[in-house]
Amino acid sequence: MSDFKDILFSLDAGVMTLTLNRVDKKNSITAAMYAAMADALDAAAADPAVRAVVIQGHESIFSAGNDIGDFLNGPPATHESPVFRFLRGISTFPKPVVASVCGPAVGIGTTMLLHCDLVYAGDNAAFSMPFVNLGLCPEAASSFLAPQLMGYARAAEALLLGEPFMAETALEMGLVNRIVPPAEANALAQRQAQKLAAKPLSSLVETKRLMKKGQASVVAERMAEEGVSFGRMLKEPAAREAFGAFMAKRKPDFSTL
Repeated sequence: MSDFKDILFSLDAGVMTLTLNRVDKKNSITAAMYAAMADALDAAAADPAVRAVVIQGHESIFSAGNDIGDFLNGPPATHESPVFRFLRGISTFPKPVVASVCGPAVGIGTTMLLHCDLVYAGDNAAFSMPFVNLGLCPEAASSFLAPQLMGYARAAEALLLGEPFMAETALEMGLVNRIVPPAEANALAQRQAQKLAAKPLSSLVETKRLMKKGQASVVAERMAEEGVSFGRMLKEPAAREAFGAFMAKRKPDFSTL
């Protein structure tokens, strides 16, 4: 499997690993990276040699979310945009997905985890979904999945205030399975994925399908609805003020918005 410099791909003993490899840019994700991950997930879903997938970053950073410059220069315009292709790919992926998260996991860096089956966190992990702070709304069906997982009150705190929450809180919420030192997180995710890869694939796929039955159509509908709202809000004054303030390195002023 060939490498794309910002995402590294490997396949070993049935485990395909996607490594976010843009540490100098805090693993912020570009459209090209979304496209590469979407293509990899599509291929992995159809490849019998792939029995599980691991998504990991660096021990100091999982992802700062969207690359703002890239995002503003080419915002997602249709449901076939790379980011939406990736979200559909991970939300419908039939085989087990394991994530290793260390350091900040911002925006989609957190919401993609709602579609993973096992999540292991470094004790330095910090999760946040700051969509409201950017004049936007949730994505990746997080407006549905976060209240389901966390309960409404905690989801409201995470999505309405948009403030970070740490690994221990994520463990209490059920977002992560286990917390380990950052240097051990990727290795743990690999070990767990290897355990999965040694099991009968048909049983894994059917068990995952049954656990998610009844949720798939709701997730797809919510993701589509969020996408429409997100695209509309991206053009509105609150988002323009938020992104303008970000680029100018000043505090946004929403007092009249």
